[in-house]
Amino acid sequence: MTIGLLVLAAALWGAAAGALLPRAAYRFSAPSGEEWRTACPAGHPVRGWLGRAHCAHCEGAQASYGPIAPALLITPLVCAALAAATGTRPELAVWLLLAPVGVLLAIVDFRVQRLPDPLTLPFAAAALTLLGLTALFPEHAGEWTTALLGALALGAGYFVLFLINPGGMGFGDVKLALGAGAVLGWYGWPTVLLGTLAGFLSGALYGGALVVARRAGRKTAIPFGPFLITGTLAGLLVGAYTA
Repeated sequence: MTIGLLVLAAALWGAAAGALLPRAAYRFSAPSGEEWRTACPAGHPVRGWLGRAHCAHCEGAQASYGPIAPALLITPLVCAALAAATGTRPELAVWLLLAPVGVLLAIVDFRVQRLPDPLTLPFAAAALTLLGLTALFPEHAGEWTTALLGALALGAGYFVLFLINPGGMGFGDVKLALGAGAVLGWYGWPTVLLGTLAGFLSGALYGGALVVARRAGRKTAIPFGPFLITGTLAGLLVGAYTA
């Protein structure tokens, strides 16, 4: 398969996966301390976790709810970029499976500053398990041992930051860092460092832009999960391309 066809197939996968995310993003987007959402904004029951965020009992524009556009637009772009950088190496299957979960986590955290445990911890476990299986195939370009050590190192680093400043770093970020470290560690320590720095830099730029626009103060809390994921994606793309 040529790279062009591979990128197209990855984009189509991303589009299909993104179409399943809006309902889950809505249901998980409950403020910290509250149960996951079980009803649409009008109070009608919402069943299931995957699929459109559309209520059959509501009429007109109120029938659609949830973050539909981000899921539909971002997921195929991310998957296409990963395919272009990774090529036909077997770890691409892992990236394509994890990418929709990463998009979902970013959407939820950006909306309610919460990273759900049912997503963060399984994300880390799935990353390590799938990469362990990938290491059995020929032509892979990473190391599972470094992925495991990367998960432990990044998780420990974020845990220290959480202990130093619990108000600035949530424990959900610590759990997400385990999965991010595993993904980045697959391509080695330089990729871990690059992805980590990219995450902090993107978060700092976003926070600075909010301060300049007077939409936030210096002590305003911002969701860090989207930037942790963005940095991980940036590091992963560079690591995959140069591997």
